Amino acid sequence: MNNIQPFHIAIPVYDLEAARKFYREVLECPEGRSDTLWIDFNLYGHQLVIHHKPKPADAPELHHNPVDGHDVPIPHYGVVLEWDAWHELEAKLRKHDIQFVIEPGIRFKGKPGEQATMFFLDPSGNALEFKAFKDIGQLFAV
Repeated sequence: MNNIQPFHIAIPVYDLEAARKFYREVLECPEGRSDTLWIDFNLYGHQLVIHHKPKPADAPELHHNPVDGHDVPIPHYGVVLEWDAWHELEAKLRKHDIQFVIEPGIRFKGKPGEQATMFFLDPSGNALEFKAFKDIGQLFAV
């Protein structure tokens, strides 16, 4: 799993400054280049770009799919962390009183792909999932 190339994702945010504060102060992502309508962040070595987009009056609700007894928000994005880093992030999020869409816990317990996972939203309602595998070799287990 070494030498993974960083991904790039660009997401819409309704309030650029609220999103900047969340990604910089809560998730502690180093800030990169920016302009009046967008900001680059280093999200665990990946390039996340937030782009200002005014909230439409008829903004759709999140879609959910049932997975392992939970309503998983779709779409979502995040990073697979090392086990200890996942627990450190959970503690940091709790310190910031982040409300979880799906509380931190273990999914697929005792099955292939067992993982620690948590879901939460940024200030614009973008869903994030961070997960960790005790055995990273289980990442693509069937």
